Amino acid sequence: MKVLFINGSPHKEGNTYLALNEVAKIVNAEGLESEIVWIGNKPVRGCIACFKCMELGHCVFRDDLMVEFEEKVKQADAIVVGSPTYYAGPNGSLCAILDRLFLSQSKELQYKPAAAVAICRRGGATATFERLNKYFMMTNMPVVTSQYWNLVYGMTPGEVEKDGEGMQTMRTLGRNLVWMLKNLQSGAATIPQPEDKVTTNFIR
Repeated sequence: MKVLFINGSPHKEGNTYLALNEVAKIVNAEGLESEIVWIGNKPVRGCIACFKCMELGHCVFRDDLMVEFEEKVKQADAIVVGSPTYYAGPNGSLCAILDRLFLSQSKELQYKPAAAVAICRRGGATATFERLNKYFMMTNMPVVTSQYWNLVYGMTPGEVEKDGEGMQTMRTLGRNLVWMLKNLQSGAATIPQPEDKVTTNFIR
C-alpha cells in the first residue's frame, strides 16, 4: 500500500515538508510505501469550470504538474495534503491544483483515506485545515484524524521540530492512517497505542 503526500508549500523542504515527513516516517516504519511530491513554486493554472474533465476523465489543461498528480493519485491508496497558512487559508497555488485534481479525478479518489496538515506561525491554521478537509469530505473520502487537529507551529525553516505536541500529532496521524488502511485491506488491524501525551503551549 502507498500513501501519497502532497507538499503544498512553495518551499520544497521547509516546515510543511518536515511535518509531512514526520507522518511518512511512521508510515514507512509500519511497512507501507510513501512518496512526498512537491507542487513547486511556479505559477499554477486554476480551474475554469469548463467541466470537460467530466467527458475526458482528466483536466483539459495538460500541464506537467497536473498530469503528474493525476497519475500519482491513481497509484496511491491514501492521500495526505499539507499546506502553510496564508491569510487563514491554504497556499493559493495548492488550491488551484486541488480544485482541478479533485474535480477531474473524483472517481479515482473516492473511498481512499485522506488527511490534511496545516502549518502556521501563530494563527489561521484551523481555517486552512478546514478548507483542505472539504476536498475530502466532498469526494467520499474517509478523513483520518489524530489526537488533535493536524496543526504544527513554526515560522523559520525547521522551527516546527520544536513543537513537541504538533510533531506528536503528526506521528499519531501516521499510526491512525496505517491502522485505517490495514483495516480497509483486511479488517483485522489492532488499534494503535498512543504515546504519553505531550502538551506544548505557545506563549513566549
